[in-house]
Amino acid sequence: MSAAARNQALASQARRIYIESLVRGISALGKVLNEAAAQLLLQTTEYAVMVARRDGVQSWNRHGPAWLSGVISGLRHAAVYGIVDASTAAAASGPTEQVTMSLVDDDTIEREITASRLALAMMDKATWEFTDLRTRMQVLEKQDDMPAQDLLRANVVAKLVLDAWTRSGLAGSDWQMLRTTLHEEFSLLLVECYHETNRWLISQSVLPEVDLRPFIRRSSDSTPLASASAYVPGAGMPYGATQFGAAARSPQIRAASGFPDASAATAVRSPASSQAEEVLQLLQKIVGRQVPAFGATAMAETVATRAAAVASEAAARMDPSSAPTQVEPMAFASAQPAHPATRPAAPRLSAAIKHAQESLQRESVHAESQPSAAPKLLEEIKTRNQAFKSVLKQAADTPAERATIELVAMMFQSILMEEHIPASVRVWFARLQMPVLRVAVSEPDFFATTDHPARQLIDRMGACVMGFSGNTGTSGAAGDPLEREIKRVVQVVEAYPDTGRRVFQTVLTEFEKFLDNYFKNENQTTRHGVSLAQQVEQRETLAIQYTIELRKMLNEVPVQDGVREFLFHIWADVLAVTAVRTGAQSDNTKQMKRAAADLIWSASAKVSREERAEVIRRLPPLLKTLRDGMGQAGLSVDKQDEHVRGLNNALAAAFTAKTAAIPRERLDELMDQLETLETMLPEGGEEADINELLVRDLSGHESDGMEVVAEGGSAPTPAMLAWARELQVGGWFMLDYRGRNEAVQLAWRGMRRQMALFVTPTGRGVLFPLNRMAAFLQAGLLRPAQDEALTVRATRNALAKLDVDPSRLLN
Repeated sequence: MSAAARNQALASQARRIYIESLVRGISALGKVLNEAAAQLLLQTTEYAVMVARRDGVQSWNRHGPAWLSGVISGLRHAAVYGIVDASTAAAASGPTEQVTMSLVDDDTIEREITASRLALAMMDKATWEFTDLRTRMQVLEKQDDMPAQDLLRANVVAKLVLDAWTRSGLAGSDWQMLRTTLHEEFSLLLVECYHETNRWLISQSVLPEVDLRPFIRRSSDSTPLASASAYVPGAGMPYGATQFGAAARSPQIRAASGFPDASAATAVRSPASSQAEEVLQLLQKIVGRQVPAFGATAMAETVATRAAAVASEAAARMDPSSAPTQVEPMAFASAQPAHPATRPAAPRLSAAIKHAQESLQRESVHAESQPSAAPKLLEEIKTRNQAFKSVLKQAADTPAERATIELVAMMFQSILMEEHIPASVRVWFARLQMPVLRVAVSEPDFFATTDHPARQLIDRMGACVMGFSGNTGTSGAAGDPLEREIKRVVQVVEAYPDTGRRVFQTVLTEFEKFLDNYFKNENQTTRHGVSLAQQVEQRETLAIQYTIELRKMLNEVPVQDGVREFLFHIWADVLAVTAVRTGAQSDNTKQMKRAAADLIWSASAKVSREERAEVIRRLPPLLKTLRDGMGQAGLSVDKQDEHVRGLNNALAAAFTAKTAAIPRERLDELMDQLETLETMLPEGGEEADINELLVRDLSGHESDGMEVVAEGGSAPTPAMLAWARELQVGGWFMLDYRGRNEAVQLAWRGMRRQMALFVTPTGRGVLFPLNRMAAFLQAGLLRPAQDEALTVRATRNALAKLDVDPSRLLN
């Protein structure tokens, strides 16, 4: 048998193993769903929900067996005859056949959405197994990629499952009733099927070690970032699971892609950062072919600097004495050299840049007095920029300078054509072209790194105003305070032309401080929500800090477990709420601390009749204080009664306890510690513990002006968490939540970046914990309004023009 025939036989057998694994799993799925349906009927809930569940369970009992049979028969049929995409079939029908156009009904759309969510849930757990299996099948079948309708794809399986569900007579509401169990079971099933198929292929010596480098493809078009991170039916694997996910897992691929391999010390990069760096790497390659001197070593120098920084940090962790004494702890936080290499522009070029800048300043004065003239002025600026470009190129001394002039011109041409930015704001962006050109000529890393302060400044300002439509060209569209700040930033940059990146870094820091103050105090739409979010963070942080200190205080104190848990889980929150509302040193807060001390004493062993009598005397006012505190923290009367019963049981147990009593000296010491609890709260040493605990349920903080996202999405990957941490205040997003799909603006990030508040144009706040925000990004329920950062998109557009005519770099 030839090698090709053997490979085809192995591929066919692998597919049979995969199908049989699916069939076995689906056959066993019925029992699990029956049990889940029965459990639903046992749960207490509202009458209307109970009736709906009863009807749904009856529908499942009638039609469930037919669905299971339909899924199995559909899988076997697809395995033999394949699946034909509807669009492909329509195209293959030929021009002679009459094609009927009609609207897609709502049920079909809902089914597609449901299938997409099922596929996303399955791939969330099966990403790595699928990536390995796909790679092995590509090798065996000599294909560049799997067909879109390949049965190995999760979205194809999901569509078969939903089609069978509809044909069997089950309704969409029945699916929603069992959705959690269906998602979980299908996720586990697909992982098992992929794993079983991979295990068999490995036993047949098919790629025991998968190397994905030959299969990493760089997209030449502008792939929407939201689509890149979310699974879309028919679109193959999500970006974060293939290009980025594989690179994150494999040190060899990271090295091949230009990332330093620092093993465990290397932080996971988000899909957005990875995509932006790919664009710049591609720019370096394309321009480097035409102009070898164009910053050819910029990326290599940056990577080497990052590797040195990570290595130095790792060495410092292992041996603090080996750390350089002259380097600040955050010297490498921006992944930039402390003193990046510069190459001063030629004197003639510097003079030409200065002349062009002054001309632009004169032109834009008219737009300041008459905002309605901004669109016309933009057209004039575009025309004038072409003339400036020719003059600047003539003044340049080297091909690298001419290439830089062309690239900056193409970037700003793209920015000035961005219709989502109000025209009056684009006029101010136009005035940044010459300062940016001056920096780009002197600092090669401008086109090599994504974190150059000039790039970051343009991206941050652009993100804040790109949520609006700029077609009107009115000044008020982007908000007067925000536009005034952009104007001030531009004028400061213009005032210090010879300071390079320093002026950009300075105004970037100032702009970020402005945004924090703007959303907190000046923006009427956001300031109420930001105030509520800050109170939530303060309360949650205090509650966690109180819990940490209470655990330390009671570590070796003999206290009943029930009382201990009450103090940690309930009373710490009561202390936090009281401290936030009335102050840490208020009489009310001190009363709550004394109640904690009294409870600890009351729940300790009581060996004498006098002590027991004292407990009985103190108990009524103590219980009243406990109820008052729980009421202030928002606990319902039923919950209060439940906790009081538990404490009564603990106190009763203390009367018969044989353990040693708490000495009076120890009780006095505990009381003193409680009185000065704030002075012992952790400031930095236990930052990680606080951050980890901040993911607890926040749903109790919902109010009329603020919703709290407590559910939705699946466990996020490290890449999605990295992406969530990167999101900057001011950016605009589309949020799909509670039946609404609306634009929201990120108005606040918590001090520990574990919470984020998004605000709608009407002022309603939506508060996210970090993990839930990452889960929504992963599921495509939270999508950036713009696919890429402003400068990344402008760079990509410049690359598209260079692809058509590379010679323009030197002309």
